[in-house]
Amino acid sequence: MELWQITLVGLAAFCAGAMNSVAGGGTFFSFPALLAVGVPPVVANASNSVALWPASLSGAWAYREELARYKRYLIPLGIVSLIGGAAGGLLLLNIQDATFSRLIPWLLLFATLLFAFSGKISGWLRGAQAGQPRNSVGALGGHAVVSVYGGFFGAGMGILMLASLAIAGHDDVHEINAIKNLLSAVIYSVTVLTFVIAGAVDWPYTLLMAATAILGGYLGARFARRIPAQWLRRFIIAVGFCLTGFYFFKTY
Repeated sequence: MELWQITLVGLAAFCAGAMNSVAGGGTFFSFPALLAVGVPPVVANASNSVALWPASLSGAWAYREELARYKRYLIPLGIVSLIGGAAGGLLLLNIQDATFSRLIPWLLLFATLLFAFSGKISGWLRGAQAGQPRNSVGALGGHAVVSVYGGFFGAGMGILMLASLAIAGHDDVHEINAIKNLLSAVIYSVTVLTFVIAGAVDWPYTLLMAATAILGGYLGARFARRIPAQWLRRFIIAVGFCLTGFYFFKTY
């Protein structure tokens, strides 16, 4: 690796880790950087997933105070994440992604709109219990769909998970981010194991990215906690629309 390659990939992974800890979309920094330094697309995708997985854990650790209040609540969600991520990974191994890729812009648009109006929708669905999250059948079912999506195609999963958690009754955007980071790490752990076993990882770049992404994820989460919740919510919605626009342009 040359110096410019190390700098580009390391900086891109740092930004990716920070973005994922706040609102998702970090792949748009790290994956193109790997392609730019000459890593083949399939290996770049696998290496990117392996490298960013620890950053989700570091982001969740930064939110450990918020997560401590939801220990029992997180166990069922963690189990659903593990099963859903495995199912999505198996689906990816057996289905061509060309058809599914055409649906991605619409899924992201739906998720972004869902998150933007999640407060009103949560109130309509839950009435007086809004803001009191619980593991209802509907909430677990929605998270299962997100988990399968994440195991099959991770880009945009953060926006979908933010929306599903908001609809489940979470009205604190920082708590939503904390739970999202932890559950994303669980989902990615399944696909990461698959890539490692298959030998589809460029380890020099992956280790470099993992180190800088962990730092970016932790610092991004710490910084996000100091931002007013309404500002962060608006930023998340903006990221969602940017991701949607990118995929519409790329696909159509």
